[in-house]
Amino acid sequence: MNIMKITFLGVGEACDAQYPNTSILVAAVEDAREHVLLDCGFTTPHVYFKSCSDPEALLGVWISHFHGDHFFGMPLLLLRLSEMGREKPLLILGPESIQQKIEAALELAYPGVGEQLGFPVDYLPVEPGKRVEATGFQWKSAKNHHSQSALSVLIRTGQKSVLYSGDGGPTPESLALAKGCDLVIHEAFCFEGEMSGHGSVSRAVEFAQKAGAPQLALVHIQRSERESRKAAIMEYLFKVKGCSVFLPEPGTSVKL
Repeated sequence: MNIMKITFLGVGEACDAQYPNTSILVAAVEDAREHVLLDCGFTTPHVYFKSCSDPEALLGVWISHFHGDHFFGMPLLLLRLSEMGREKPLLILGPESIQQKIEAALELAYPGVGEQLGFPVDYLPVEPGKRVEATGFQWKSAKNHHSQSALSVLIRTGQKSVLYSGDGGPTPESLALAKGCDLVIHEAFCFEGEMSGHGSVSRAVEFAQKAGAPQLALVHIQRSERESRKAAIMEYLFKVKGCSVFLPEPGTSVKL
């Protein structure tokens, strides 16, 4: 029985003009009208509101770290929800300083709007290794290897779970978190080799295989890599054993 629906709003990296910033909707299939959003970069809100016209449908937002292509869309998201007449509370989850960062960004973008939203905004810092229950899901995070503090997150409902890496290379902690999950969504900035603070296609495949995940979605691929090496990437992925690997497009949905 499918009990989770994953929809990729965007799959791009910060400077990608063709693909929106990586952001994902996660819903319980039984009530797909309501959902949570994983990361909200500067291109995310317009894509989100093209697919969702209900201001009350968004239960929560997960922010993996504080680079612009992962959280600078929050001021516009909050402003638009306010203009649409949202009333129920919105939960924002993420690293320890989540409230300070979001409130500062909102005040910089739209001074005074934070006090006039018309709906409460609640914040829930998710400490690595600690499980919390919120928005109908279980959440647990682990540190990644990135240029600033960044978290992977495992989201679970019932017997189904998905691991979203955010940005950064794998760590022993993120691998332990991913063990036995149904889908890994991992950034793969480059095709192969090492790039400080980022993952690669080959490392993400190895990560998913070690985790025992049956499916792997590769996102946040560097734009020139996607353009010039896509054929080589697809040829490599065709040979992968033990895990179904795909490159989602904006709008791609997966049921678990």
